[in-house]
Amino acid sequence: MPKKLSSHPFSLVLSGGGALGIAHLGVIADLERMGLAPAQIVGTSMGGIIGAQLAIGLNEAQMQEHLENFVRISKWLNLSFDGNAIIKSRKIHAIFETIFGDRTMQDTATPLTLITTDLLTGEKYLFTPESSTPLVDALLATMAIPGVFEEQHIDGRVLGDGFLCANLGIDEATYDTVLAVDVLGSRSFEPTLPEKFFKTANVMEMMERSMRLLILNQTRAALRTTDKSVHLIEPATAGYKTFHFNKAEEIRALGLGLLEEALR
Repeated sequence: MPKKLSSHPFSLVLSGGGALGIAHLGVIADLERMGLAPAQIVGTSMGGIIGAQLAIGLNEAQMQEHLENFVRISKWLNLSFDGNAIIKSRKIHAIFETIFGDRTMQDTATPLTLITTDLLTGEKYLFTPESSTPLVDALLATMAIPGVFEEQHIDGRVLGDGFLCANLGIDEATYDTVLAVDVLGSRSFEPTLPEKFFKTANVMEMMERSMRLLILNQTRAALRTTDKSVHLIEPATAGYKTFHFNKAEEIRALGLGLLEEALR
């Protein structure tokens, strides 16, 4: 049986998922309402961005304010016509600097671990609370979807999005009790195959479904082998896309009210 969060220090693990990760805010709002705070935070991609804000002491209302810069894609969209990605990170870097300043991974109030992938070897690479890497740089790495956002050159490595190796990083949890929020879990895709009028729409739907299934199976394997006591929350993100930042209020609501059920 999962151990109670109120009586044990716990790790909060937040998955990647682009705009779907906004559902993490709903869970964090419920944690605040119940007076629960994690002893460690582990994040991948969007889960890392939200987790880092929690780690430096921001509350959920403050996170919502910062989210406005991501809802308005023009704030961070900076197209590139060279290199390996279509979006340069300059504007996102500036947004992150306004939130995190010159903090390093060592400078968070709650210990934070961010998951990235070495794009040359495929190995998992972690930014841990002992790292002197600037927090902004580590965040740009964990969210760098290959081909979309610029890869990051840090510590002699070429780093990209952590979803390639561990979208839900429960293996990096320090504590035996874990609260894991997976926005790309079993409730992230429809129970039926697409049947849209245009074949191209069906093909795109099938490609996204395939990616979500790959990530889900990766997570299921980690859950099967873990020896930790895991409270798993899977917001119902089916029907929403990873780029739906314009639906932030709806997606945030998907995370509300799930915590109490997970703790039963």
